[in-house]
Amino acid sequence: MFHKNIKLILAGLVIATGIWQFTDGEIGNGIFLILLSLFPILLYFKNEFILLAFLKLRKQDFAGAQKWLSHIKNPETALIRKQQGYFNYLHGIMLSQTNLTQAEKYFKKAIELGLSMDMDLAVCKLNLAGVAMTRRRKLEATSLLNEAKKLDKQNMLKEQIVMMKEQLKKM
Repeated sequence: MFHKNIKLILAGLVIATGIWQFTDGEIGNGIFLILLSLFPILLYFKNEFILLAFLKLRKQDFAGAQKWLSHIKNPETALIRKQQGYFNYLHGIMLSQTNLTQAEKYFKKAIELGLSMDMDLAVCKLNLAGVAMTRRRKLEATSLLNEAKKLDKQNMLKEQIVMMKEQLKKM
């Protein structure tokens, strides 16, 4: 909604107003304003449109997720580096259903930009391994599967990894 720098300026102004309220003797107003300033700071690190797109993807609503992501006009300037990674990650997940070539580009860019959670990185590498398998690149698929297995600490992707390794043996 707002540019990332505007969010920081807004948070700074609200904090300054809160401090002014403290010095003026209005402790309740100051506390409220300091707590209110946490929202722009949170939205600086977690973009609201990416959060809404994640919620839509949870419900398997790809069109809705695409609609929320389309609100981000210029991701290179409007988002910080990790948010750009998640922006590409979400596009890759949506395109993996239809266009593997585009999905591969988005997944590689997401890994390059970085993702915060190991689980997201594991899913990204697992999808890239699937793309490599469809293109008959067995060595690349094997290395990506091994990396995904290392990143999957809660064993949530264990079944998919085992299934893909069995398919690799058949190749």
